[in-house]
Amino acid sequence: MRIVSLLPAATDIVAELGLTGALVGRTHECDWPPGALEHAPVVTSAGFDADRLGSREISEAVGGAEHGGSSLYTLDSAKLAELAPDMVLTQELCEVCAVSYGSVVGAVRSLESGPTMLSLEPRTLSDVLDCVERVGGELGVPLVGSRRAAELRDRLERVRKSVAGLARPKVAAIEWLDPLWPAGHWVPEQIRAAGGEALLAEPGEHTEPVDWETVRAAQPEVMLLMPCGLAPERTESERELLTRLPGWAELPAVRAGRVWVVDGPAYFNRPGPRVVRGAEVLAHVLHGVTAGDEVAFTEARRLEP
Repeated sequence: MRIVSLLPAATDIVAELGLTGALVGRTHECDWPPGALEHAPVVTSAGFDADRLGSREISEAVGGAEHGGSSLYTLDSAKLAELAPDMVLTQELCEVCAVSYGSVVGAVRSLESGPTMLSLEPRTLSDVLDCVERVGGELGVPLVGSRRAAELRDRLERVRKSVAGLARPKVAAIEWLDPLWPAGHWVPEQIRAAGGEALLAEPGEHTEPVDWETVRAAQPEVMLLMPCGLAPERTESERELLTRLPGWAELPAVRAGRVWVVDGPAYFNRPGPRVVRGAEVLAHVLHGVTAGDEVAFTEARRLEP
């Protein structure tokens, strides 16, 4: 089996199934497990340099007419043909998270090798874990997929039990700082599993930007900052996008010192198996509970004033 993954979450699933050795191509954003993907060439690129742009500029680039969303990402069709994959993993869920589905379809249809294309569309935690089983079956390791999914479900249930009966703080999860964008899809379920009450979004919801007054009115007792695709250090460097807002210091979460920066790309932005680790991290953040390995500073840290 020769696999090309055009979605970082799919690459995470391939790794969970123990099939990184079969990966012959990946995206420029696939980065897990560390050091295990160097053998697989990169077949995509981005049309902008996020390191040189602020959050507002990135948002305008992603949503602007110049780029048209998914055209921000380019697929190297010639390289894809050279790799001759048997399976191409992709997605339709988010038009600004990966190469456009239409581009992938066109490229795959032109390949003489006639690969199978599998599109993953998870919106909830249950969907994410179902994808692990589904991909396992499609890649010829159904028993491994079922076992891994069962283990992930067991870990998630341990998180729920570890916080059962505890007070549930009101939690606002923010996946972009400018404009303010609440985290939807599976993140509200991660919060609920970890013993919190999710604000601003419902499970499975594809969210839109909200104004600052909406966040203020919700009076979050905990804030989680998890900008999509940005490392915690980058989030911290842009703290003034929030701290300068009117009434910031009066928010219950700020007064209580409960504004947290978490690793969005690793545990919250991608619909892969590590969302379960995200729930474990949140059990620590919300309740000081250890539901799995100890939570490291790289996974979650308080935002300093």
